[in-house]
Amino acid sequence: MRILYSFFIIISIIFLSSCRKDFGTIISSGQLEFSVDTVLLNRVFDDISSSTQSFKVYNRSDDAISIPSIALGRGNNSFYRLNVDGISGKSFQDIEILANDSIFVFVEATVDFNQVTDTEFFYRDAVIFHSGASEQEVKLEALVLDVNLIRPDRTLQSDGSFVYEAIILGENSAGEAIGVRGTLLNGNTTFTNEKPYLIYGYLGVPENATLTVNAGATLYFHENSGIIVEKNASLKIEGEFENEVLIEDDRLEPEFEDIAGQWGLIWLREGSKNNSINYTTIKNNIIGILIDDTGSSAITLTIKNTQIYNTANYGILGRNAHILGENLVVAKSGQSTLACTKGGIYNFKHSTFANYWSSGFRQFPSVLVNNFLAYRDENNEEVIELYNLNEASFTNCIIDGNQNLEFVLDKVEGTTFNFNVKNCMLKFTTNSTEILNNPLFDFKNTSLYQNIILNGEAHFKDTKENELIIGQDSEANGNADVNTAQQVPFDILNITRTSLPDIGAYQHITFEEEEN
Repeated sequence: MRILYSFFIIISIIFLSSCRKDFGTIISSGQLEFSVDTVLLNRVFDDISSSTQSFKVYNRSDDAISIPSIALGRGNNSFYRLNVDGISGKSFQDIEILANDSIFVFVEATVDFNQVTDTEFFYRDAVIFHSGASEQEVKLEALVLDVNLIRPDRTLQSDGSFVYEAIILGENSAGEAIGVRGTLLNGNTTFTNEKPYLIYGYLGVPENATLTVNAGATLYFHENSGIIVEKNASLKIEGEFENEVLIEDDRLEPEFEDIAGQWGLIWLREGSKNNSINYTTIKNNIIGILIDDTGSSAITLTIKNTQIYNTANYGILGRNAHILGENLVVAKSGQSTLACTKGGIYNFKHSTFANYWSSGFRQFPSVLVNNFLAYRDENNEEVIELYNLNEASFTNCIIDGNQNLEFVLDKVEGTTFNFNVKNCMLKFTTNSTEILNNPLFDFKNTSLYQNIILNGEAHFKDTKENELIIGQDSEANGNADVNTAQQVPFDILNITRTSLPDIGAYQHITFEEEEN
């Protein structure tokens, strides 16, 4: 009986094996399907490895197949690289795909811009699938950018590691140097608009030097990179209307277009002076701009007609700084769009601070103003340092966001705390008795507040897309202070502010859907 039972098991195995159509493979007949017909590597930098893109190859038949050859059309001289089903190379033989299954093909490129002959700067190739007498292909396209590459020098050590050039920021308690990987510029430097700049590590502006960025320039920053302006140094970004300066990350694929935290910050260190930014967009970094104590009453930063978006922490963080801002738009920050801390002097006119952060919990309001620094010392005891808030002035500004309380003044008694809010729209809703009884938020006190609109409808075009222009139903319309508007006679889009100017950085428009 045991022998008969074993016989039936053997017969069953043979029978089932003969019924499997993917047990062996047949040569592909050229009826492959692909997830895309073209792979686009969007904006690849000269001689810098691109991001990795992929596509799938489908075998829709009921038979396992073998593809005789998969290769790049340009062969081994191609600037593209492939990984087919886990194998790296530029050509592959006898690649199998099971019945009704698929494989991945991954694509990268490192392109020499000098060898790109296309007049539109595309470098093209194709992945060729040879199936007997037939061929199929998936096109490859890379838009190649010629750039000025700036990155720290490195020195090879005997153990095979590298020591990188660094910017020294100070010393720790043991007297050891503290620094960041970066490149210190050699004196006064000008960035032009002839071709973009790709920056690895931090870019240091040395003491007594100026970095000037011309209108139309583009600066791409890699992760862990940014600009550091030292004591007595200056940063001057000179964008113009319709010829602005763009400062963003180097991940140029569409899915990374609005992702915060991809690079570091612009840091105006203590003692830097006469910094100015005009007609500039700064986006996708950790802190948009960090401004430290100027060391005097001189203006640390004048910033006009500028947009700062998608910052992981703060849009603008001032620490006992002196900032003048006009036609400023700051949106989508993981903490505050504007934090005026440790006192200082701050004056903002016709600016829009609208924090519709949607990528997690946000602890702080859109606009925060305080006069102290709190920390714990080496004994874990709380220390509070007090500073003078000599002025915090907001005129014709919108302060809004997706939280109930978007404007907070946090005062510690014992020093100066001067502020004034005039003709502004404030998002301010709370049931806290402590806050409502705080004289700092007595909106009827005309020595502190004049013509305030509380919790009004700003009617932004699209906060998800950082389109903060206001529409015809905005309560900001016609409610700005006229005298201040004459000091800032054009909005950020160069539209004239009329005798009935609007609050915020934009004059209102009629949205397309409102016209229909």
